[in-house]
Amino acid sequence: MSEKIFTPVLTFAFFVSLLAACSNQPTEPASNPAGGTRPELIDPAQPIEVQTGDTFHVVIDSNPSTGYHWEIVGDLSGVEFVSTEYTADEPVIPGSGGVDVWVFKAVSAGQTQITLGYYPPDPNATAPERTETYTVIVK
Repeated sequence: MSEKIFTPVLTFAFFVSLLAACSNQPTEPASNPAGGTRPELIDPAQPIEVQTGDTFHVVIDSNPSTGYHWEIVGDLSGVEFVSTEYTADEPVIPGSGGVDVWVFKAVSAGQTQITLGYYPPDPNATAPERTETYTVIVK
């Protein structure tokens, strides 16, 4: 009789200790180019200063689950678009937002602007509902 009770108790204790050991293991943060679990937003009121040849990031709030999306508005001068990547807020749940991380490369010295427009999910939309403009100083 005692063997029938001992085996389940021992098995339960084993699984509890295994679960505790696994929960204490550090986890890797979500991959993002700016470091941390959520890249820091870039304030459009503050100029971005970089050297010619450097890559730099523009980080802006985003929520693609709504159908809205950011696009470059106008032409780029002195900088080149490299890539964009969405990083979801944690925990990832339906409808929650995150940030878009836009990567650019400084190609020539001077001052320029990058304007991003927030477009609605309407495929016929020709203008953004709002814009954010970032001043970039390339040295």
